[in-house]
Parts: sequence; C-alpha cells; structure tokens
Amino acid sequence: MRCLGEHFCKLLIMLSIVEEKYIQFEPKAGGGNLLRMFSTSTLYNKPYLIEAIKKPGATWAAQLVEFTIPKPNMLSIHSILQKIFIKGLSFENHPQWFFFLMFRMTRSCGYFIPYFYGKGFNSHYVKGKKCLLKIKPVSTNHYASKLQLCHSRSSVSFSLARTVHAHMISSGFKARGHILNRLIDIYCKSSKLILARKLFDEIPHQDVVARTTLVATYCASGDLKTAREIACKCILDGFTYTGVISACANAGLFQIGKQVHAYLLRTEANPTLDYSLSVNNALITFYSKCGKIDEARDIFNQMQVRDLVSWNAILSAYVSGGRIEEAQSHFRNMRDRNLLTWNVMISGLAQNGFGEEGLKLFNKMKLEGLEPCDYAFAGAITSCSVLGSLDNGRQLHAQLVRFGFEASLSAGNALITMYARCGVVEAADCLFNTMPSVDSVSWNAMIAALGQHGRGAQAVELYERMLKEGILPDRITFLTILSACSHAGLVEDGRRYFDSMHKLYGIAPGEDHYARVIDLLCRAGRFSEALDVIESMPFKPGAPIWEALLAGCRIHGNMDLGIQAAERLFEMIPQHDGTYVLLSNMYAALGKWDDAAKIRKLMRDRGIKKEPGCSWIEVENKVHVFFVDDTMHPEVQAVYNYLQEMVLKMRKLGYVPDTKFVLHDLESHQKEYALTTHSEKLAVVFGLMKLPRGATIRVFKNLRICGDCHNAFKFMSKVAGREIVVRDGKRFHHFRNGECSCSDYW
Repeated sequence: MRCLGEHFCKLLIMLSIVEEKYIQFEPKAGGGNLLRMFSTSTLYNKPYLIEAIKKPGATWAAQLVEFTIPKPNMLSIHSILQKIFIKGLSFENHPQWFFFLMFRMTRSCGYFIPYFYGKGFNSHYVKGKKCLLKIKPVSTNHYASKLQLCHSRSSVSFSLARTVHAHMISSGFKARGHILNRLIDIYCKSSKLILARKLFDEIPHQDVVARTTLVATYCASGDLKTAREIACKCILDGFTYTGVISACANAGLFQIGKQVHAYLLRTEANPTLDYSLSVNNALITFYSKCGKIDEARDIFNQMQVRDLVSWNAILSAYVSGGRIEEAQSHFRNMRDRNLLTWNVMISGLAQNGFGEEGLKLFNKMKLEGLEPCDYAFAGAITSCSVLGSLDNGRQLHAQLVRFGFEASLSAGNALITMYARCGVVEAADCLFNTMPSVDSVSWNAMIAALGQHGRGAQAVELYERMLKEGILPDRITFLTILSACSHAGLVEDGRRYFDSMHKLYGIAPGEDHYARVIDLLCRAGRFSEALDVIESMPFKPGAPIWEALLAGCRIHGNMDLGIQAAERLFEMIPQHDGTYVLLSNMYAALGKWDDAAKIRKLMRDRGIKKEPGCSWIEVENKVHVFFVDDTMHPEVQAVYNYLQEMVLKMRKLGYVPDTKFVLHDLESHQKEYALTTHSEKLAVVFGLMKLPRGATIRVFKNLRICGDCHNAFKFMSKVAGREIVVRDGKRFHHFRNGECSCSDYW
C-alpha cells in the first residue's frame, strides 16, 4: 500500500470538489499549481504546502499536510480527523462522500464513524452503504482487549471507545454482556451520560452491572431523580447498593447515602454474610469520606465478618480524619497487611506532619520483604518534604528510578513538592518540565513552589501557560496563585485572578481564598481595600480572615486595626498562642512595654504557652536542632564562638544589630546579645562550620524569621561567599552575595 501521506493529499483534492470554499488552488512560482503539488507531496516540499494553505477557512488542511510522513499509524490519523471536527469543518451535508473518501484512503472507515454516531447518520451510512464499506467484525476478545486500553477519563480513551463501538455497529457485530457494560462504564466516566443512556436503552437484556453504573453516575452528577428511576426498575442486590453508596461517597451526598443506609436496615432483615460484607465496606468508606469517622467505626465494630478490605477501609477513615494515634493502633492490631495497608499508613503519617515516622515505616515495610510501589515512594518522599530532608529525598529519587517508577505521576508530583520544600526550586522546575505527563496536581505543585520561593512573576507566567494548554484551574490552583502574588507583592494580578474565579470558572471563593486576598492587600498596606473585601464576603469572616488582617497590621504597625482583629480572634480561638504573640510583639515594637506585659500575663492566666522557636539543619544525614538561647546541643559553645567572629567581619561591611526586634525591655548590650541567641542564627552558623566549602546552607524554622536575622544573613552570605537558604513558617529566603530573593518584601 502506498504511503498514506499521498492519500491525504488526494483527500484534499477530492474534498475541494465537495466543499470548494475550503480549498482554493493558487499558482505556484515556477509553474505548476497547488493541485499538482498535493498529488506529489513529499517531505521535501511539505513546508511550502503548509504555508500555501494556511489561510482563512483552511487551517484544518495545514494540519493534514503536516502529517504527510511515511507510514503514519491509525491513532495519528484519528487525531488529525478529530482536529478537523474541532475546527468546525462540516461534512454532515455530505456524509456519503466523507465515508467514501475515508474508506478509499485507509480501508478502515469504521474508525471515523464515531463522529456521526447519534447524529442521525447511522442508518444513512452504516446500513445503506454497508456493502461499500465491507467492514468485517472481529472477535469478542479483540474488542474487549481494545476497550481495556480505555483505562482513564481522558478524551483519548473516550475517542478510542467510540471508535471500537462504531466498528461494532458498522460490522454488524452483536455485542453482549461485558462488552456493553464496559462501553457504558467508559461513557459514564467520560461524562457522556447521553451516550451511555442511549446505549443502555438499546440493550435488550439490561443487567445489574449496567444499571449500577448508570445509577452511580447519575448520583455523582446530582441527577437523583433519574438515578431513582433506573434503580427502581431493577432488583437492588448488594452490588447495586454498593455502587449507589460509593457514588454518594464520591459526590459527598451524605443525606442520600444515609437514606440508602436506612432503607437497607429496614428492608434487609437477614442479609447473607457476603451481601452484608460488601455493603458494610462501602458504608465505612461512605461515612469516612463524609467526615463521619465515628459512624464508620461503629459499622466496622458491628460487622460479624471482616476482610482485609474492611480493615483497610477503617484505617483510611482514621487517616483521612487526622486521627493518627487511632490509625497507628489499628495498624498494629492488623494480622494481615497488604501493600495498600502500608501505603495508606505511610502517606497518612506524612500528610499529617509525622515525617520521621513515615520514613521509618517505609523502611520497615522494605525490611519485611515488601517491594514498594510508586504510591509508597510518594508517601516516603512526602515525609522528606515535611522534614526538609534533601539527602533522603534524593536517595528515594534514585531508588524510584532504579525500580522503574520514574514515569509515575504520583511520585513525580511528590518529588516536585519535596525539592521545592527542601529549597531546591530549580530541581523542582527541571523535574516538572521533563515529566512524561502532568496533571492539575503537577501544575498546582509547581505554581506553589515558585510562589513559596518568592518567584511570583514566574508563577504568574506558569499559570498563564497552564491556561493556554487548556488546563482549567481548580480551587487549589487559585490558592497557590494568590499566595504567589501575595509573597511577590503582585496586588493587581492577585485581584484579577480572584475576580476570575467565579466570573470565568464558576468557582465560588471559600474562606481560604478570601484569606489569601486579605493577606495580599494587607502586606501591601492597602487596609481600606482589605476591609471592603471583608464587608463584601457572602459569609461571616472566620479566624483565617482576622489572622491575615492581624499579620498585615504587624508588618505596617497599624495598631488600632490590629487590636480590633486580635479581639475578634480572642473570641473565636482563645487558646491560639499566635494572636497573643503578635499583639504583644506589636506593643513591644512601639515601646509599649506595659501593654506587652499585660498580654503576656493574659497568656499565663489562660494557661497558654507560646510555641518555642526552633531551627534545624541536616548535616551528614543527621538533623541538628537548635532552640533560642540553646545550651543543649553538644557543639553549641563552638557555634557561639564562631558567630562572634562572623559578627565582627559583618560589622566591617556595615551590619548593625537591629534591637527593635528584641521584644523585651532590656539594656542595649543585653538586646544585642539576645539577638545572637536566635535559633536560625545558630543553625546557619553551624552549617557554615560543618558543611564543605561552597555547599549551600539550608536551614528550616518553625516560625517566621526574625527581622534582624534576615538582615544578618545577607551580610553572612557575603562574608562567607555562600548561598544561605532559610525556610520559615511562610516561605523561603535565598541569600546570595548580600541580597535576598524576597527583595525585602516579606
């Protein structure tokens, strides 16, 4: 068979006869014409052809000519034809020509029937022209194997499924049972409910699997009326109940799921053990996904028979509810564990801040002879993110590659976050740009990474690139881009993105989005605008709103508004230490020592303890922790001595200790000494002492970095000729040659 590229060129010629307005033949320099070139297309003259037909009404044809390569596969041809329809070229007026040309070109017209399925052309062509097509059916196994490739919710899977379906129709193949159920399942997962229902209605013997799939999908889409209609037409056995309950869990339909549960209790007096097992497992998952952990536990405790699915389901419930102690106790009591059990526990520990325990459990799993999958690696890598352990993260990355999971999406997303949270945003960016496939989680992770490192402009560029590539933002995307704009002072961009949430994407901003906007405005000192936003909120402002306002007041010294915000927080979260600390620090910064002392006394009277500031650094695979005025670290005296030497050199370059950041009423020399005892200074100096010359110093702190420490690190980076990276409770600071990446906007 001749090269299909030539057939494409002939296709263009024949299409010009049918739809002359789409292709116009123009003279070619040096004689000949475009018609002649189409019939003799080669790779050599392809660029000329593309330019020749790139004019209004013919952009689709350029894409066809671009495909004039030897031996193109059917999937590529399918993709090209799909683009034709996206461009809006109408063949519906001439379906007989279209199918005739496709058959003559590829001998496989059935591949293109999906575009006409359900448009009224089935009888016109599939039946009337069947003798022309001469498409022969293949075996059931062949169709089944092709449908097995449709494993995701992507448009590619949907197109392939329609292609297979069209081939069945055009060949006269009578599909039954699992083939039809599989098609319905694919259409439902692709949100093509009209097609799924049309196919379902055409099935002469509708089984419970097809009904369950449709009921579950209609529940998930919120069309409860249709779901009830379909469900009532069949006998609800355990499998159907399981599907409906699972659909309610995935869609968050708590009341509907609870009604199904009540109906079960009322109608099923003596269920079989197998029946009750599958339904109860689904109920555990349903209640846990709806945040009802106690109800899920009650069902588990009342089950007469449990299997590993039951144990894993309640373990997932504890983990998702943040009840880690109960999850650990449950995990220890499990006699049987599979890979899923370990994955759930490792990920749960990591996502709830127990990074060290997560890494230990990952290593224990390997010692017990289980080979980790990519999800287990993702959990372990997330543990490294929590700890800021770059060395362990790099080792896990190497192991991931050795096990062959480098293409894993979940592991790749975890690696982006790990490198970003360990201070190596360049590695995160490189990984993102070289991943074989990315999803919305990948984009969100990378935008968040750039924002945390103060690269707001790059985060905005990446967000715009995401939109151009057709990826729709979700509520997490807006949280990340708003934070990025806030850290970089991009107020107008942030306001524009916030306004676009509902106007362009139909996403109602939550309290967390409003808190980001308040933070954005208050950091820039635009308090009147922040108050206007608070007034316009469709719900009563909660603690996150007032916390953002109070933090902005501390930065700009807005005492009156800060007091108002603090009073609201005292009412809402009276046991939260951060409010007292911020208000006390604001008084201290203004020299109002009596007022600061009153706030500290109020803390003591209410039994509230301030979270101690601590910083840590990893040296030779060991984490070293320092506290304020530390005396416990075995080498702390050497650290103090080295710091004194550094301060002398820094003073020669102009460093002057800023004693306004000492929040106690002390003598001047005592204030200067107090500044030298800050935990982040001790950790950075320890890194300068212990790490090889030229190595980057990476320090992590649980609270916001001190203003004097921020200034001191700029001088330290210049004196030592080293890059110093500090991650505090909010963001990263990269100090190089006397400057910080935040440009002092933090």
